[in-house]
Amino acid sequence: MFKKNALLFLMLMMSFSVVNEARAVPSFARQTNMPCSSCHTVYPELNAFGRQFKLNGYTLTGIQQIDARTSSNQRNLKINTTPPFSVMLQTGYTHVSKKVPDTQNDDIAFPQELSLFYAGEISDKLGSFIQLTYEQAEDKFGWDNTDIRYATTSGDNTFGITLNNSPSVQDIWNTLPTWGYPYTGSGSAPGPTATAATLFGMLPQDSVGLGGYAMWNGSIYTEVTLYRSAHLGSDLPDINSENTINGVAPYVRVAWQQNLGTNDYLMIGAYGMKGSLIPSGVAGPTDQYTDAAIDAQYEHSMDDNVLSVHLIAQQEKQTLDASSPGFDPKLNSVKIDGTYHWANSAEATLAYWTTTGDSGDYSGAPFGYIGSPDNSGYIAQYSYLPWQNTKLTAQYIAYNKFDGLDPGRSASDNDTLLLQAWLMW
Repeated sequence: MFKKNALLFLMLMMSFSVVNEARAVPSFARQTNMPCSSCHTVYPELNAFGRQFKLNGYTLTGIQQIDARTSSNQRNLKINTTPPFSVMLQTGYTHVSKKVPDTQNDDIAFPQELSLFYAGEISDKLGSFIQLTYEQAEDKFGWDNTDIRYATTSGDNTFGITLNNSPSVQDIWNTLPTWGYPYTGSGSAPGPTATAATLFGMLPQDSVGLGGYAMWNGSIYTEVTLYRSAHLGSDLPDINSENTINGVAPYVRVAWQQNLGTNDYLMIGAYGMKGSLIPSGVAGPTDQYTDAAIDAQYEHSMDDNVLSVHLIAQQEKQTLDASSPGFDPKLNSVKIDGTYHWANSAEATLAYWTTTGDSGDYSGAPFGYIGSPDNSGYIAQYSYLPWQNTKLTAQYIAYNKFDGLDPGRSASDNDTLLLQAWLMW
């Protein structure tokens, strides 16, 4: 009966897949006076205009400004007459193939997440994306993804500075960890722990980075950002702190993009990051993490419809001298996803990912575990948008391998169905 109802829900959404005019849009759209579809295929995936908008510091505006200038006509104030605030609400239903012992299945989260944004132009050439999020599991608001940037142009070149709190949140493509697929998921279903015990799993919202970037001639992107620990709930790292960066953790990003004729776009890139973390306190032995990855993004447009493909392959080398002396594992991961967008009204995605690595004791990290990091599986997803700022999603995750398994639980026992409503206004 449950499977029949889920199938009917999915078929119903597909039957209503028609193009609709936007009725309500969040703060970037209010600022630019343009619909969500100007920057997104389907949010949060960016199109070419959206990538350029972010690259230029979120500052393009189409509404009335408060503008002040000095006696020599130098601008010293430029702010929106309307504050750039937005709200996001996610609510969902989760069914796991076999419930986790001592828990109730068929979870309903309301809200799964509720976010407040200050997102838009701060002043001339300076803009922000600042997010505060309430999660049902935590029952409180917490500091979420933040990117404040200054940008300027010279001919066909763009130069900028980014201040952010999550490595890769500043990236303009949809391949890297922060903005890569899947863009949403269940907050209660069991999930692989291998990625949480990596550098990109431990530093988001727990660090601050300051860096510079450039887009050369509209095709070559370069960036260097340095990160330091910024633990929430603590004014400075102390003996009670966990996973504190020793010195700085450098992040380097390069990418090449090109329009291949009228209907095709290609980006090929790479990034790397290195961090030395003190698992407990602020002194003593450290764990070393070195990440290197390649990624690619391809888009093919067909009138109003778009096919987009994302690929990322990453290796992380760990030297766990502090948490597991003598254990130096490598984690290799590959993820590929393809999405067909019916204009801005619907999308269907199929994704595959795999992570392999050395079995052992990863328990030194707060998200750590003892066992194998190997996991793999598929994600099938369909989303219908009755309006550009309202997304109804059916997502199914099927696991082939699942790390850190309980002896009495198979990988497929964690297969997850998520039905979700995602609203932005």
